[in-house]
Amino acid sequence: MTDDPDNEKLFEGAPEIASEEQLDEPKMYRVVLHNDHYTTMDFVVEILIKIFHKPSAEATKIMLDVHNRGKGLCGVYTHDIAATKVSQVHQMARAREFPLKCSYEEA
Repeated sequence: MTDDPDNEKLFEGAPEIASEEQLDEPKMYRVVLHNDHYTTMDFVVEILIKIFHKPSAEATKIMLDVHNRGKGLCGVYTHDIAATKVSQVHQMARAREFPLKCSYEEA
């Protein structure tokens, strides 16, 4: 800085600016589809392609996990996105009269 007193007056009363502000990463959530005895495998694959943007082969693999293991991981998202995707699945399932259950849990 210079020793010029006029220059010091320019910054008098100015708010302090924090040099380093630390931001936390958002919490992530796993979105999971759960097996039931009524929802068709084709519909589960359709959900995975349309809502989760999975390629056909990956959607089929996840659908088989749902069928064989009781649940399948659709993806990991921030809270708002996970909640939105769960809601979209439930809306689409209700429209087709399937009881498909979808949930999210902290990753």
